[in-house]
Order: sequence, then C-alpha cells, then structure tokens
Amino acid sequence: MRRPDWAPETIDIDRPSAARMYDYFLGGSHNFAVDREAAQAMLAAIPETPLIAQANRAFLRRSVHFLVEAGVRQFLDIGSGIPTVGNVHEIAQAIAPESTVAYVDIDPVAVGHSREILAGNDLAVAIQADIRDPDRILDHPEVLKLIDFGQPVALMIVAVLHYVRDEDRPTEIVARLRSALAPGSYLALSQASGEGRTSAEWDQANAVYQRTDRPLHNRGRDEIAHLFDGFALVEPGVVWVPEWRPDSSHAFEEAERAIYIGGVGRLG
Repeated sequence: MRRPDWAPETIDIDRPSAARMYDYFLGGSHNFAVDREAAQAMLAAIPETPLIAQANRAFLRRSVHFLVEAGVRQFLDIGSGIPTVGNVHEIAQAIAPESTVAYVDIDPVAVGHSREILAGNDLAVAIQADIRDPDRILDHPEVLKLIDFGQPVALMIVAVLHYVRDEDRPTEIVARLRSALAPGSYLALSQASGEGRTSAEWDQANAVYQRTDRPLHNRGRDEIAHLFDGFALVEPGVVWVPEWRPDSSHAFEEAERAIYIGGVGRLG
C-alpha cells in the first residue's frame, strides 16, 4: 500500500500496530488497512472493544480532572498514544492554563502527530522513548524543560503496561519512576486484566495481538494493585475503570466487562 505523508519510513506498515488499532477503536484516522483488519478480528473476539477503549479514555479524563483539582500542574504521560479528542493537555490546560505536559510514546506515528498538534503550545512537548528505559525519560532535556521533579508531578501510565512483559519487570519500572517524584505527586494507572472475561475470549484476543508489534500481557487485580506500591490510593482504590469516580458519560453496564483495571495513588 502507499505510505501516507504522516507515516515515517521507519515504521512497518504491513504489520498491525497496537497503537494504531487503539486509534481505530477510538474513531481516529491514523491507521492502515492492516490495523483495521486486526481490529476487526479483535471485535470478533470481544465486540465491546470500542466501548472498552472509550471507558479507559473516560478514566483518563476523570483522573486528569481530579489531579488538576488536587493542585497538580505538571503531567508526565507515558504511553500517551496517537492523539485523539481529550488529550491530557487539552483537559488540564482548559482548567489550569499554566499546566505543563510531557508526552512520551514509543510509536513514531504517535509522537509525530502529537508534535503537529502541539505546535505553538510552549507548555507541552512530545518525545519518543520506551517506558522500559525510564532513565532516558527522566533525563530527557525536553522533559526537564517542562517538568520540575522537585515539585509534584502527575505520572500517567494509562493502558500501557499490558504491553510490557513480566521479564521486563514492570513493577521495577514504576518504582524507578516513583523514585524521581516529589512528595505530593500522583500516579494514575490502568492496565488490561485477564479477569472478567472468559478464557476463550482471551485466547482469541491474545491471538490477535500476537500478530502486532506489542503482544498482550494481562495481569490480575492484585498484580495491578502492586504497581501502586509506595502510593496511598485515593478512593475508590484499584477498580474497574468505569467504577473510578464515575460520571454520566461512557457508562458501562457491567464494569467487569471493561477489561481495564485502574486507580490513582498519592505519594507522600
């Protein structure tokens, strides 16, 4: 297929991308036929997948609202994905215009499109980096230009860690990031859980993602709660994302069908 202008030469347009599939589920346009084909296979396995993506996106929106209201004005969003409506900087800066946001993603399409959107916004930046290399993120000059780690920071790790293998030690990754944060900082995190779905559904879903650049690594509630070690959980704790401080939008009739479990914790 012809490579569009927004697709860097370095990416494989013949292999499905988890980031571009997520973009498709959210109604975005930065995806290829191969991504849409894989997304349709995922829909065959779990038909509610677009609702699940929307529920997770709504969790991000509600958590950012909470964090701004809690007084946080700095956001480090790791695994930010391909931008769509309701990005962290849009939500935070609409409430507190002085808020700064550093976006981090491994996907060059996500980073390139983010930079286009952020052109002219001096309070937000996007860099390409891998969450598995937290020191590179923490030491990156563009991050340090906007984020003062001596002051409270909201660390956002939303719908990312299920792409990180156990052997890459996700708990240690989060602990390293936590060690850089000042007291009064927060962690907002969600991750896909193997609970709430049948083994047949997960077998089909995992088979789809095995074809992509990032296979799934689902975790149970206890494992996800362990990622918050060192943080004091805010109410209602670690829950299915539709249950985290719900509002009237993006309702999910059976919360346990939403796949994602998440929460918000405060440091110090």
